[in-house]
Amino acid sequence: MRTRNIAGIIPARYGSSRFPGKPLALLLGKPMIQQVYERCAASPWLDSLHVATDDPRIRDVVEGFGGKVCMTRADHASGTDRIAEAAHALDGDIIVNIQGDQPFFDPIMIEEGVRPLLEDTAVELSTLMYPIARKADLQDPGVVKVVVNLAGDALYFSRSLIPYPHKEVPHGVYEHVGLYVYRRETLLKLAALPATVLERVESLEQLRWLEHGLRIRVVETACADQAFHGFSIDTPEDLARGEAMLRERHSG
Repeated sequence: MRTRNIAGIIPARYGSSRFPGKPLALLLGKPMIQQVYERCAASPWLDSLHVATDDPRIRDVVEGFGGKVCMTRADHASGTDRIAEAAHALDGDIIVNIQGDQPFFDPIMIEEGVRPLLEDTAVELSTLMYPIARKADLQDPGVVKVVVNLAGDALYFSRSLIPYPHKEVPHGVYEHVGLYVYRRETLLKLAALPATVLERVESLEQLRWLEHGLRIRVVETACADQAFHGFSIDTPEDLARGEAMLRERHSG
């Protein structure tokens, strides 16, 4: 089934407003970007793997541990734009966008995201979701929810609770996992799309794609322990929590 060249790209920028230098923050002595890179490198589904960055400090660290880097412009408005620029310089029929702030990422998610594009030529773009278990996450605007149609394509993404339980009907609520897999031509098309109202209202780039009529296949990940593997580091406080989680699992 593997007939395509699959390129993994991890966007990483130094200038985070909430946590400057985040990709280089140390987790038990190892830079976060290295944690992400090594987990992705463990996937047999990637034919190449690069970090896309505009900062020479990140470049030097990545090359220092043996990773590969694509240097990009500094003025990109989104990670997708940075990925698209890097894709121009790389071979790859299918591009996997891996979040650089999820250092405990499970490599199985790469296979889950890639398979729909290999099995169905009509699928241009895919991402992942998993059931929300913590009640606090249902009302947390930092936890992005997604609803899908019967074919498994996204209907909507929101920071609000969707679907809203107006009636007592058994249903699940799903959190969006921010891994994206695109066909090369689809990625380049996405990067050229103008911003949309819903995107600006919710501050969710994937709503731009839906508003422009693209279909997004959403796969429920089989990855267990989402509290760990889906954990994102956005603040120094998150970094401390991440270190505690690593220590718990190493001691176990």
